[in-house]
Amino acid sequence: MENETTSAVQAAPLTSTAAIAALAALAQESRLAVFRLLVQTGPEGMAATKIAEALAIAPSSLSFHLKELAHANLVAASKAGRSIIYSANYAGMNGLLAFLTENCCAGAPCCVPDITTLSKETTT
Repeated sequence: MENETTSAVQAAPLTSTAAIAALAALAQESRLAVFRLLVQTGPEGMAATKIAEALAIAPSSLSFHLKELAHANLVAASKAGRSIIYSANYAGMNGLLAFLTENCCAGAPCCVPDITTLSKETTT
């Protein structure tokens, strides 16, 4: 099985413009659902037809949403035979998170509670 990556992986720190583009791409219900599904799926990714089935999104709409996520560097596409496999671009996602938390707590040890602690508190 031949595998060609068609989207670049985020390497450099994000600029404000790139962060705004990523946040804008995620600020739409279908795109957010697609991105979350691909994050859950893992690096092996998922074919567009399977994404469309899982989220009940029309293929033409899904194509538009995947293109927007790819332009925002949040989704990577790779060719596997006749299929295109989409996966979350974890480097792009981590770059966005790093940008958002760059000056967290004014450089002091992080004052944000551990996310596992927060989820346990909200479920009890």
